[in-house]
Amino acid sequence: MNKAFTREADGDDDEDDAPEAGPPLPQGTRNYITPAGYARIKVELDQLLRSERPHIVEVVHWAALNGDRSENGDYIYGKRRLREIDRRIRFLTRRLDLAEVVDPERQENADQVFFGATVTIADEQGSEQIYQIVGVDETDFSRGRISWVSPLARALLKSREGERVRFQSPAGWREVEVLEIDYRSIDA
Repeated sequence: MNKAFTREADGDDDEDDAPEAGPPLPQGTRNYITPAGYARIKVELDQLLRSERPHIVEVVHWAALNGDRSENGDYIYGKRRLREIDRRIRFLTRRLDLAEVVDPERQENADQVFFGATVTIADEQGSEQIYQIVGVDETDFSRGRISWVSPLARALLKSREGERVRFQSPAGWREVEVLEIDYRSIDA
């Protein structure tokens, strides 16, 4: 059979079999995101489209001109990197298409916890923590940013100052008290 009609494996996984490069969204929901999170994704997408992808295309083109592609490391790794970039571009584009930007500073019901809230809670031992409820693409536990789909955020949603909420954590059921609710700009 002619080589034009066969597909040769180059050791890479098929790009459609590769996992998405981010946390999944609950089925049928919008991708709630803060303005800063939306801007961060736009910057990454722009950087991939305008800088990184064109550079890799040049490298692959140059490597292809050097002849034998089967042992050409620049060509092989360039093509692999190009597939990774294209996969990331598709992922970011889909996330932005589903995005619903919610500005915490414009929240009208500031006495209740909704998306974008910065919430101070106290656990059973009286230890206080501050969490910001953000989109799934903005989650950063080290900075106190939890996804709106996390068990703690779901338990906190619609609660008010002084209320106690229970949620299922990896360590079992926990109860926390809502001490303070604030809506402020969330920086990138």
